[in-house]
Amino acid sequence: MKKLLALAVIAGGVLFVIKRNKAAKAEADLWREATAPTERPLGSVSANGSAPAKAADASRNN
Repeated sequence: MKKLLALAVIAGGVLFVIKRNKAAKAEADLWREATAPTERPLGSVSANGSAPAKAADASRNN
């Protein structure tokens, strides 16, 4: 009986590690996709939704 219990605990631990590794890989893939540069420019809107500063605006800030 103790051997079966030990086997069940080991199997549970292995399944837990596998599940955790899959979740970590999925999160890393999602993060990589979300932070990847776009193939084409978005015009006057940056990737995070804010408008980028223009060169003329930067010269006036001195």
